[in-house]
Amino acid sequence: MPAGVPPRATLTASQFANLHTFLVAARHASFALAAQELALTPSAVSHRIARLEDSLGMRLFERLTRRVKLTRDGERIFAALQAGWDGLHAAITGGDALAGSITVHARPSIAQCWLVPRLAGFTAQFPDLNIDLRVGNEAVDFRAGQVDLALHYGDGNFPGLAARKLMDEWLAPVCSPAYARQHGLLDMPQHLPGATLLHDTLAWPACAPDAEWRLWLDVQAPEVALPARSLRFDRADLCAQAAIHHAGVAMGRRQLVQPWLASGQLVLPFGGFTLPSPQAYYLVHSARAPLPARVQALLDWLVGQAI
Repeated sequence: MPAGVPPRATLTASQFANLHTFLVAARHASFALAAQELALTPSAVSHRIARLEDSLGMRLFERLTRRVKLTRDGERIFAALQAGWDGLHAAITGGDALAGSITVHARPSIAQCWLVPRLAGFTAQFPDLNIDLRVGNEAVDFRAGQVDLALHYGDGNFPGLAARKLMDEWLAPVCSPAYARQHGLLDMPQHLPGATLLHDTLAWPACAPDAEWRLWLDVQAPEVALPARSLRFDRADLCAQAAIHHAGVAMGRRQLVQPWLASGQLVLPFGGFTLPSPQAYYLVHSARAPLPARVQALLDWLVGQAI
């Protein structure tokens, strides 16, 4: 070796393991979640990170009360590691062409009323991409790599994940024309206590069963009491379907019920007052950057559909 030229540094197996542990912990922003993915204990993850910090001579995480947060050095190292990991994945898989399968998880109501009617347009534009759509109200676990993209209705707080707002939502009571006439609801919120309310009990995570109705009444008619009679569902589209069939009054989300309003199957009672929802629709994915090209293509296409 020529004089003055330092020897090339090489990674030991232990150092490589520590870097991989850091990559997983940074992606989750959690030592506990990293431990689950790596089949380690949280203590083992913490010790690996500490050894890596000692070897690099820099702090990679801030240890807060119940979470960890990347330092600026940590963000820089994470970005470099993730780019290298994605490049290695692309080399192994032969690149990242717009072909293959994309697994999407969506809440049932937005899938039924908004997403599914649009999928034919996506497949026409990207004939070599296949969509594997899964629906449910359960939390999505991105750690196993079984879901590429999720469509959620929430407040935008998705710890350890990346999210892009797709579209806002507005709330307004809806019922069938016949039900509105029968109960005198067209412009009289005071008649609401005589009606049956249709509740989406899982409107967003950890909400009260009547959360959407209370939001609307607090602004529009705070003096009106909630009816004693109700039917409860775990999907907003089922509430709307029940309303179409004269079962009661549902709290409609305009992005979901607009086709039924346009067809006249549903009407807006109480003068049609519409309230901006504190929740919105988000496209959520793991924090890895960049996304595979096929997933990015779907994300960009969905954003275009919401304009």
